[in-house]
Amino acid sequence: MTLLFAGIDGGQSSTTAVVGDQTGRILGCGTAGAADEIGVGKESTRLRDALHGALFEACAAAGLTSGTQFESIVAGVSGYDGRVYGRAAELPARRSLLLHDTPIAHAGALSGRAGAIAIAGTGSVVYGTNEDGWSITLGGWGFLFGDEGSAFAIVRDALALLMRAQDDGDNALAAQAHEVCDFFGMDSLRRLAHAFYKGGIARDRLASFAPQALRFAAFRTLAERGADRIAHLLCRAVAAGAAPRVALVGGVFADEGLQRRVRAGVLQACAQAEFVEPRYEPACGALLLAYREGGQTVTELRW
Repeated sequence: MTLLFAGIDGGQSSTTAVVGDQTGRILGCGTAGAADEIGVGKESTRLRDALHGALFEACAAAGLTSGTQFESIVAGVSGYDGRVYGRAAELPARRSLLLHDTPIAHAGALSGRAGAIAIAGTGSVVYGTNEDGWSITLGGWGFLFGDEGSAFAIVRDALALLMRAQDDGDNALAAQAHEVCDFFGMDSLRRLAHAFYKGGIARDRLASFAPQALRFAAFRTLAERGADRIAHLLCRAVAAGAAPRVALVGGVFADEGLQRRVRAGVLQACAQAEFVEPRYEPACGALLLAYREGGQTVTELRW
């Protein structure tokens, strides 16, 4: 009898599910909308619909019928803090686990092995583990209080610099201000700020300007400070006890200059660190954790 397992990555813009058998063979994948619950009320079905929708699509792709039962399902959800604020998802599994999305990204990047990862996408966080199951989370304080080195922080700090320059009558960054306003379809920085505060521009949309921001020297300097902070936190995680196996995950690290800066900063202060390329996407990391939750020893996935 084939045993089935599923992993789900519930993000701020989309949700991905993967279904696998007990041997580690992936049978199907599916996607749905955003799953995070930031700002939702108790009647919200955002999380439930995203998890159910992505799993339904993955089952359809795997040729599984409606009502299929799983041994275990693990779902990592952006911003999850231990409780569901809207309507709860009822996942069709003997064992199901809802957790923050950081551990599933870690499991995917390091194939379930101990080590430390830095995630720098819309937000940023460092997460480390050792062989005994101990873990540490550093950073990840959110867009108001931290997230240094993230795409949102890069754009947030760039906009703050432009706004201060405008207040001071400094025209040295006028061209950059015009480019930002054009990108977001706004006629002024003040309109842009109001649009963000009133919900007209979401955090992931604001963060999407990061690749353009990195083309300007003034903004790149701000981003490099964030990269240095990420390197520092990775060293802190290893010094605290995380295995010195390190991976860099997230869209910000597509910028080779920032990736090199983080690597150099870590190796300068933590010579024993070994950088590895991320192995699997977070949804696959959730699947690896689902195998572990269901008592199966699977470390390699195949298609």
